Amino acid sequence: MTTDLGAQDLTALLDSARQDYSELAGRGLKLDLTRGKPAPDQLDLSNELLTLPGEGVLKAADGTDTRNYGGLNGLPELRAIFAELLQVPVAQLLASGNSSLELMHDAFVQALLSPLPGAQSRWVDQGPIKFLAPVPGYDRHFSICERFGIEMIPVPMTETGPDMEVVTRLVAADASIKGIWAIPKYSNPTGVTYSDDTVRQLAEMPTAAPDFRIFWDNAYSVHHLTDERVEVADVLALATAAGHADRVFVFGSTSKITFAGAGVGFFGASEANVKWWLGNLSKRSIGPDKVNHLRHAAFLGSAEGVLAHMDKHRALIAPKFQATLRILSEQLDGTGLGTWTEPKGGYFITLEVPEGTASDIVARAAEIGVALTPAGAAHPLGQDPKDSIIRIAPTFPTLENLEAAVLALTTCVKLVGYEQRLKQQ
Repeated sequence: MTTDLGAQDLTALLDSARQDYSELAGRGLKLDLTRGKPAPDQLDLSNELLTLPGEGVLKAADGTDTRNYGGLNGLPELRAIFAELLQVPVAQLLASGNSSLELMHDAFVQALLSPLPGAQSRWVDQGPIKFLAPVPGYDRHFSICERFGIEMIPVPMTETGPDMEVVTRLVAADASIKGIWAIPKYSNPTGVTYSDDTVRQLAEMPTAAPDFRIFWDNAYSVHHLTDERVEVADVLALATAAGHADRVFVFGSTSKITFAGAGVGFFGASEANVKWWLGNLSKRSIGPDKVNHLRHAAFLGSAEGVLAHMDKHRALIAPKFQATLRILSEQLDGTGLGTWTEPKGGYFITLEVPEGTASDIVARAAEIGVALTPAGAAHPLGQDPKDSIIRIAPTFPTLENLEAAVLALTTCVKLVGYEQRLKQQ
């Protein structure tokens, strides 16, 4: 490894990196790895939706005219498809608008303004409240907390999920901790899937707050990158068996299954939570877009139909992940300048670089036309105390552009990394 090299060798490596960087700067690159968006060819897989439900097909299986008001729960036939995939009984799963993020936002608003089942008062009346934030984590989760002034307590992510020794200790002692963010399968950005033991502990652990909630964002429930369809334990069933049925809010969507901007979001929970949710929802909505529900039900057909459709997605994006991992290995193996995750699903790869270099690497990449997610985005308030995490989103660019962007990124890693090493000599 180059960690043992002397100043002369490091200078030679740095000179080489500077030359590569200069060549890239002259190419006028305009490449973007910032967000985990489906590529156009992925969206094309669902173009049949534009012809559905079809002329004269207006009614749901129960006779509901989908064009009209009503049906806050969403269409039963679509809920039946995703109940199996999201591990929520059909009667306790609601189908809504296109975004699970807006459902998570609404959950916070409703908890702030309306007492949750098991609580005597609203969150807003209980003084300053806190939320556990596994890190690295999802920036949009953190932005919801930030918007409402909710203090976030970082919890380290491990290879089996959040560090449960830390989680169980904190929630047992502090009633102001009202919940935890969780992406249980192919977590954003690390790709980690929670172990059965982690899920069990989350479901069973004592909490000082009677209105503690797990925001179970199962965004990548069917987003496999290999032949293995990784499974995660049923947190709602485990919590119910442990006497904590109201603890879990389950979220999911079709956003990276069909059309990202015209999909369906889902909310699942206990019977008491669903009643609470619908009571609040009825004040702002007379019903979701049931025509969109109907066309999704017709297009996807069944849970197995969803999985078959996702196999088509995998055929398009798995080569992009493979190319990213190949270039990272070719360029950084043996340098000591980076380690990276090799996810079995989801939308991201996490690159960990030497402490104190991530922000500089992202800035250097931007200077030569490669846009990356801000270095601190995977931490609350955008502040990575180690300044070492970079999230790579391989899905949206073409394979050619992706390879160019990742190669440019590794050049920046070497440039900044060798500069740091020389300064530390």
